[in-house]
Amino acid sequence: MSVTTPAGFLASGVAAGLKSTGAEDLALVVNTGPTWDSASVFTANRCKANPVLWSQEVVKDGVVRAVVLNSGGANCYTGAEGFQTTHAVAEKVAEKLGIGAIDVVVCSTGLIGLTNSRSDLLAGVEAAYSALAADGGDAAATAIMTTDSVSKQAVVEGAGWSIGGMAKGAGMLAPQLATMLVVITTDAVVPAADLDTALRAATRVSFDRLDSDGCMSTNDTVTVMASGASGITPPLEEFTWALTQMCTDLAMQLLKDAEGADHEIAITVLNAADEDDAVEVGRSIARSNLFKAAIFGKDPNWGRVLASLGTTQAAFDPADLDVAMNGVWVCRNSTPHEDPAGVDLEPREVTVTVDLKSGDARATVWTNDLTHAYVHENSAYSS
Repeated sequence: MSVTTPAGFLASGVAAGLKSTGAEDLALVVNTGPTWDSASVFTANRCKANPVLWSQEVVKDGVVRAVVLNSGGANCYTGAEGFQTTHAVAEKVAEKLGIGAIDVVVCSTGLIGLTNSRSDLLAGVEAAYSALAADGGDAAATAIMTTDSVSKQAVVEGAGWSIGGMAKGAGMLAPQLATMLVVITTDAVVPAADLDTALRAATRVSFDRLDSDGCMSTNDTVTVMASGASGITPPLEEFTWALTQMCTDLAMQLLKDAEGADHEIAITVLNAADEDDAVEVGRSIARSNLFKAAIFGKDPNWGRVLASLGTTQAAFDPADLDVAMNGVWVCRNSTPHEDPAGVDLEPREVTVTVDLKSGDARATVWTNDLTHAYVHENSAYSS
């Protein structure tokens, strides 16, 4: 169940010496063809890491033959030297594979401002190349972990073709995308333009709806590669559906592993004037520290939900809003309704439903609660 499940892919994960623990910290995923179509999306943060700046150029022609990823350091705000390190890593992968560096996506994750050892990275690429295997997906998924407690992998099966994926991320989960690196592979025959269409449709309703703590990363990258090894060209609608299932599965794994979280919260906004309004309202609730702290305390404080709605530009009548928490309609027509004492917030999964009564659009945004453990982990991240 990994990026090497689809035919036409090799992967590996090795220890390059970037992590002080000596754990695996460099992964390589290679598309062996016969086709090399690809698409990618990146963080919307204007402050982008060197690997993102490099990879944005790589993906412009829709061809990617390998993705190399390191944990242990984000290579962000490390100056010209950092960009040269990214370029050197791509060149080393290209040299080993006999391809051009312009077909190599580079990803990094870890602490901003930390200069990665170029010699360690290059030696790591050598080791990763030697370790490439058709069953190397598990090792690759492990090597990209930072504060993750578990690796994230998924597979979606089509009719004679499949999609495999791996992701890392456990904090700074906020659009666009989350703080994450994601590599997705498929052995379906899918032209690059169609991959781009499918990927943007899939991420729009999965990774882009994940809003753990309102903090946007500098390194987010999602890359999908199609080897065409199955020889099957699925209808674009069918492929997009499968890719959306893949992205949603990985997004939920990221949410469940969010740093220190005790609850995963699905916020569904109903009957909005349009989808943008629904997302804006959902995100306003997801980013309320007051609301998130209440859920941590198992307090069904629906007033904090309504207060968040009022900060948005969405169309609704403030005097006619409905709110449910775990299926209990604690508010109807903007007044108290069922007893909040009937809301059981002991389970890890929490649902919040808001009815705007302004149209027929809907959207779901996912977040988690604000815990002591989250504050502790992020206060000590670089020390």
